[in-house]
Amino acid sequence: MNPDAHLLWRAPRWALAALLACLGMLGAFSTDTYLPAFSGIAQAIDATPVQMQQTLSAYLFGFAIMNLFHGALSDSFGRRPVVLIGLVVFTLASAGCALSTHIGALVFFRTVQGMSAGAGIVVSRAVIRDMFPPQDAQRVMSQVTIYFGVAPAVAPIVGGFLFVHVGWSAIFWFLTGIGVVLAIANYQLLPETLHTTHRQAFNIGNLMRGYWQMASSARFMALALASGIPFNGMFLYVLSAPVFLGEHLGFGPEQFFWLFLSTIAGIVGGAWLSGQMAGRIRKPHHQIRHGLLIMAIVSVVNLVLNLLFKPQAWWALPPLGIYAFGWALMVPVVTLMVLDLMPERRGMASSFQACIGSLANGFVAGVIAPLVMHSTVWLAVASTLMMSIGVVAWIWVKPRVT
Repeated sequence: MNPDAHLLWRAPRWALAALLACLGMLGAFSTDTYLPAFSGIAQAIDATPVQMQQTLSAYLFGFAIMNLFHGALSDSFGRRPVVLIGLVVFTLASAGCALSTHIGALVFFRTVQGMSAGAGIVVSRAVIRDMFPPQDAQRVMSQVTIYFGVAPAVAPIVGGFLFVHVGWSAIFWFLTGIGVVLAIANYQLLPETLHTTHRQAFNIGNLMRGYWQMASSARFMALALASGIPFNGMFLYVLSAPVFLGEHLGFGPEQFFWLFLSTIAGIVGGAWLSGQMAGRIRKPHHQIRHGLLIMAIVSVVNLVLNLLFKPQAWWALPPLGIYAFGWALMVPVVTLMVLDLMPERRGMASSFQACIGSLANGFVAGVIAPLVMHSTVWLAVASTLMMSIGVVAWIWVKPRVT
């Protein structure tokens, strides 16, 4: 923690949480806003459904690869420069997407979007731990998750409206505008939270030692898997939204928000409860157990329902919201555990954790989702398997970190 933290931010704690959450929302907006326009974009630039799916996986893989470096760079050069440069590049890439006339250009600019969008998300986690002791950090992390949870609910509504009433390129001009606003806001408000005595030397040897320290730590890797992989049990449905909602549930583009409303209600509720529990339970890992148990039960229920019945919105969407509740209940605690395993390299730890999660997201987007999206049963099976990876990882690592 920065010893001068009390001097860096004198406004209310929730205001800093809101600023950091806006950085985190950038990724959700970049992912979800254009999903309702998939078919329209494909027609406009003469792309196949598979090629359109690659615009999503390209974004996610770009996000994952650069996540290895955002946090490490912020450990050496400071949190603020990395965030601001990332926002500028994101803004330019969004404009490039809006101006794309063929699938190659769109995939390229989506990759650049992903490479830049992660800067704010990764660095904001390190900022929280720079500024707050553990219990307060959990509360702020939970607040950030609540604010962050609003974005996926709003994004498809905005995307569907812009696509229907203006056109698909307006979606990316909208993202360009968000990039401009966030760049100005963070230039004016975001303090430098990395203390000068905590800066790491920037050289290849030092970076490689840090990466190897994390990659070779079974505890670190297990915690990263426990937090990142279960998310994909819910994210799989977001990635499959055009088919899951359009084909299986018969929704139009303007109705996509129902899926996001369900999942985000769960995220907001779980994150709020996580913040309320901070400092009130003797062992925070109990919170992780509760979250994983909720996800396990609802995953099995969802699978059984899909095996027995034809999907209908009234029962197909609530399990996803409950699953999201369980994930949001446990993830602030796991994230702080990851950061505190490597206190001298919190930026790099945040990077490595985000990279693992993003690689999983990209694999699910590019490989798993196209394979299972046309069957609600296989969607449920894949979701259950991803949840199971997180449960197994936590069962193994729990005795070693508590």
